[in-house]
Amino acid sequence: MNRRTAFATLLGQQNKTTKQTTTAALTQSLDPYTGVWGMEQASHLLRRTTFGPTYAQMKDAVTNGMNATVTQLIADLPMPSPPVYYSGNAPGAIVGTTWIDDAGAQTELNTYWRRSFYAWTMKQLRDEGVSIREKMTLFWQNHFGVSQSVTSDKRRDYQYNNLLRENALGDFKQLVKEVTINPSMLRFLNGESNTKNAPNENYARELMELFTLGKGDLAGEGDYTTFTEVDVVEIAKALTGWRIETDDSTGVYIISALFVNQRHDTTTKQLSHRFNNATIVDSGEQEYSDVVDLIFNLKAQTVAEFICRKLYRWFVHYTTDASIEQNVIVPMANLLIANNFQIKPVIEALLKSQAFYDVCSTGSMVKNPLEHIIGILKQFAIEIPTDVTTEYDILKNIYTDYTIPQQMEYYNPPTVAGWKAYYQEPQYYRIWINSVTLKERASFTGRMVNGKNIGGVRLEIDVLTFLGTLDNPADPNAVVDECATILLPKVLTQEQKDLMKAILLSNQGDDSYWIDLYYNYLGSPSQYETAIDSRFRTMIEAMLSMAEFQLM
Repeated sequence: MNRRTAFATLLGQQNKTTKQTTTAALTQSLDPYTGVWGMEQASHLLRRTTFGPTYAQMKDAVTNGMNATVTQLIADLPMPSPPVYYSGNAPGAIVGTTWIDDAGAQTELNTYWRRSFYAWTMKQLRDEGVSIREKMTLFWQNHFGVSQSVTSDKRRDYQYNNLLRENALGDFKQLVKEVTINPSMLRFLNGESNTKNAPNENYARELMELFTLGKGDLAGEGDYTTFTEVDVVEIAKALTGWRIETDDSTGVYIISALFVNQRHDTTTKQLSHRFNNATIVDSGEQEYSDVVDLIFNLKAQTVAEFICRKLYRWFVHYTTDASIEQNVIVPMANLLIANNFQIKPVIEALLKSQAFYDVCSTGSMVKNPLEHIIGILKQFAIEIPTDVTTEYDILKNIYTDYTIPQQMEYYNPPTVAGWKAYYQEPQYYRIWINSVTLKERASFTGRMVNGKNIGGVRLEIDVLTFLGTLDNPADPNAVVDECATILLPKVLTQEQKDLMKAILLSNQGDDSYWIDLYYNYLGSPSQYETAIDSRFRTMIEAMLSMAEFQLM
């Protein structure tokens, strides 16, 4: 069973005439892409780098070309305004003012902060524009997985997310350093309780296994090829002495990492043969930085290939065979090292590469729940009131009522390794689709097509406004083609196009049915609005129920 048939079965679709096809090998090169640049390539680029491109953004990308669009995607942006209170129910809150540095008891206000933070997060995704920053922020949130169920304080969670966003395309080595002593990570992986008298190995292990080196094949007892158990023990000692400090005595809440020398192991740490038997001498408050430098200096190629492999899986495809390793991953890693571990040049090269635009990569990835939900909101420009109280309340409800049931809570990855879709063999992205999440996806789509009250406001796809954005809304063939271009990653088969047009034409079998209806609508909107809305809405609903809509 091929991919299309498999997803059609999952979605309950009947497509008996779908033919089996042989999947060709992925293009295995980081060399610049020099092929055709059109709507298929432009939309593929934007689907992979944003949470759902609009038709206007796709057309602009075609006009501007690949190089200019990639430049726009990776351009530096000012940091967004912080989240704010949106309800006057919070004690002492002033609607529209931020809470990120508010002094006060966490237990009293954290519920309000949490709701605001969720809404603000969804707003960042929806308002991302043509920028890769939000996709990269989520990448790092997945890579440096921290669960809110442990960190608890939303002021601390905002600080952590802000760190990832600010460094989304920056210096990977420096980001590892900053994450190492960030209060959220110190809390999550027990760094704050890692002392010379009671060393805690949690962060030391994940620093190597999940954040920088990866866990290689077992070469012997306690030897994972990339590091050993001895290295875990010794690096844990080197990272002792940190705790979390908070201060709100001036009325402004400050949270930071504090080094306490009396809690630090000052002995010389002896690493294994995996690190050339290197030693780490006591350097007090700077020893954590020395640890990261040592890993990156002695294991530069391993570190670079490890993170580049994750970037490739995030943006291109889960398959990484020997040829892709040699011709894509290794060149990416070499580029990363040559640029002192700056991420931006690597991302730029990847997004301009032959590998990225390989036909087998297009439409090969299952949308994650955030891409599914935000994509619908963005591509159909679903209107949400802009006053902060209503906007935040609606976006908060979408976060809690729809993303969480689809099994992707932004600030609560299931493990420190992140979401299984990005590392669990052999399913990878297909993990997003199961008997529970499929129903939840269909539920959200159906509610946006047919209208749903959320936060006291009816949200609904305005299909007539959407129809008006098409280049040739009077031609039923063009309507089907354009909608498919906007909503689906692959060109439809003729059989699928015929089915969509039959729905649009209400099985009239003649293009003139739609042409006459459309021009009658233009001449007398009030008289024909219901009919044209019904036909077009039914076709949109059918297209959104296709298996291909779950892909990107």
